[in-house]
Amino acid sequence: MELFDTHAHYDDDWFSEDREDILKKIAESEVTKLVNIGTNVALSKTSIELARRYGFIYAAVGIHPEFMEEGASKVNIEAIRNLSFSDKVVAIGEIGLDYHYDDSDYAKKLQLETFKAQIELALERNLPVVIHSRDAVADTLETIKEYYKSKPLPLCPGVIHCFSASAEIAQEYVKMGFMIGIGGAVTWKKANRLKKVVEATPMEYIVLETDAPYQTPAPHRGERNSSLFIRHVAEKIAEYKEIGAEDVAKITYENACRLYGIS
Repeated sequence: MELFDTHAHYDDDWFSEDREDILKKIAESEVTKLVNIGTNVALSKTSIELARRYGFIYAAVGIHPEFMEEGASKVNIEAIRNLSFSDKVVAIGEIGLDYHYDDSDYAKKLQLETFKAQIELALERNLPVVIHSRDAVADTLETIKEYYKSKPLPLCPGVIHCFSASAEIAQEYVKMGFMIGIGGAVTWKKANRLKKVVEATPMEYIVLETDAPYQTPAPHRGERNSSLFIRHVAEKIAEYKEIGAEDVAKITYENACRLYGIS
């Protein structure tokens, strides 16, 4: 079985003491490809450095909505643009909207400006986007439709990372060619809505992710997450789809390669 972790953060401080060890273990595991996702300019540079050091790692560069003040600067958007030309950069992300901690009009305006600027960059560079959306379902979907519903698309326009909305919303994204990112939350006891998303979404539009070190799947909840646990996600999807875990691994691996333009 070969597995592709489409979303992880090995630049995170939680890996500061054993980063080399955990990446060596992953390199020797059934996870043969992963994408390390940038969340601001500095960490996007780190993602590129990791991708250059490890053959199985690729990089995404972008400004996460939690860094909206940084994103508001045209200098930083230009920095992401310059980084997007680096070796092994396969996407613009993690970008999107997050109203969980601040849903003020000012925050929303700033996040939308940053989000749209990076979508425009992705379209300019013909790169897929990695979308983060939390407590912002309507605005995220409306923004994506504005840019992708009626325009010529790349082979795959992007992925809705750590999908948490309804099966109906998932279908709206699938209609535009987006992948649905499924991670450890699908294994949790109270994952009824995500179960419905998996059941309703064609396998050709599902990719696996860990969001390591976050979103740890059962039976490892409470531990730090890593790509070594992604098999649990594949097995739960297999259960819901009533197919073999090997089939899930094969299809999602091909989907991830199509998403990121990796041969």
